[in-house]
Amino acid sequence: MTPFGARLRALRAERGVALKDLAAALQVSAAYLSALEHGRRGQPSAGLVHQVNEFFGLIWDDAEELARLARQSHPRVVLETGGLSPEATALANRLARDFRRLTPDAITNIEAALDKLPKERR
Repeated sequence: MTPFGARLRALRAERGVALKDLAAALQVSAAYLSALEHGRRGQPSAGLVHQVNEFFGLIWDDAEELARLARQSHPRVVLETGGLSPEATALANRLARDFRRLTPDAITNIEAALDKLPKERR
């Protein structure tokens, strides 16, 4: 499940909206929405996120949060390590190999380490 999919499912549950009813309102198939919720489809378009925000009446922070979750919801991530150190390439390959075995605590620890990195200059 992706972050967007989890939030979409939670919104539906909180508001008592059936998958087929949301799909009809958004003019997409129920199969597509189910695939989004379960992480079997790529991240949703900005247009679909906007439609979901409108359907549920989300505004300001809640709408921006849903858009942020959508941007973080591509289920197939590719890491480009060209030009990086051999250690970076080895780490990327190890993460790819062992990712499904990470525990929730390990994920939290990795996120905490990443949060300590200096902010990237644009």
